[in-house]
Amino acid sequence: MSKIEKEIKRLKSKPRDYTYDEAKSLLNKLGFLEHNKGKTSGSRVIFINTNINQKIELHKPHPDNIIKMYKVIDLINDLESWRLI
Repeated sequence: MSKIEKEIKRLKSKPRDYTYDEAKSLLNKLGFLEHNKGKTSGSRVIFINTNINQKIELHKPHPDNIIKMYKVIDLINDLESWRLI
């Protein structure tokens, strides 16, 4: 099993400890580039994939690095609907 396959499998298992760094790594491997929304964006980050013309918005969690479960589910649903995972 390749590294990206392991990352996808972990995401799909809906772990309660899924981190922003894990999401960023997977999205980068799937062709998304990280962009801040400007100086006033705070911890909101947008990931854009120009190949499929789609974007994903995430919030950099703090003080922990754990993404909220509803965003993990949204991430899975979006990536599946675009047939990336």
